[in-house]
Formats: sequence, structure tokens, C-alpha cells
Amino acid sequence: MTADLRQVFNIVGERREFAFEIPAAELKQPCGYDFAEAVVVAGCFYNRADVVHMNYSVKFTLNIVCDRCLKELKRDFFYEFEHVIVSALSSDSDESEFIVAENYRVDISEIALSDLLLELPTKLLCSDDCKGLCPVCGCDLNESECNCQKY
Repeated sequence: MTADLRQVFNIVGERREFAFEIPAAELKQPCGYDFAEAVVVAGCFYNRADVVHMNYSVKFTLNIVCDRCLKELKRDFFYEFEHVIVSALSSDSDESEFIVAENYRVDISEIALSDLLLELPTKLLCSDDCKGLCPVCGCDLNESECNCQKY
């Protein structure tokens, strides 16, 4: 979804809200994650003192396999993000601090997807205290104890 921010850039105090979904089918190939449903994106652009800000949240559910015990489950995620949007970078600006709106336009879907993927944990677990599998017999240590000799 592309947003035209010309009016937001030109009027101090201007606010533009947005809400949309990124279908799960569009996310399978580029992301490598199994989205159970669409990613819901909602937020706003606003101009405060001639600085354009973007605040938004993403909400989604992933089908995951626990990296320790291999249990399959669904996990809900909710993240909030904030960015400063500029129409052009000055020569002394750090590119990573701002999002550039070329011709006053930004692709909200692309920004949301990048933020979401960078925020996801590298290890997906069924719970923070998951004990995993016994390295000797493969028993799920969350459900039972085994008598294998621990090394």
C-alpha cells in the first residue's frame, strides 16, 4: 500500500490514519515464515512542528515449530513501530535514521514487512522455559523425565 504524504508534509498538525491487511499468501514466499492469517497493519502519519512521523502497529499469527521440542503451535505477535519520514536527506544525515518519501510517497507495506521481519526472534519457542528434547533418547523433557545418563 502506497501513501501520498504531500498534504501531511505541507500542513503542520495534519494527520492521516491508515489500516490494511497484508494477505498471508503474499508473505509465504519472501519471508520464509508460515503466517496463519493476514498481517493487520494500522497506524498514522502526522506532522508535528514540520517533522512528519509514522506510528503504527502490526498484529499477526504464525504457525511455528518450537526450536527446542519440535512442538507445532500457533503464536500471536504484536509489535509497535515509529519512524521519521523526510522528503530528502541532507548531506550530513544518517540514512538509517529516516525513511525517505520520494515524491512524497512511501510504501507502507514494504516498511511494515521490513520492520516485522527484523523484530521477529531468531529462535521460536513454545515457551520461555521449554526444556527441549533429550539428546540421547529424544524424549520431550517438558512432558516427562527420562532415565538417560546426562553427560
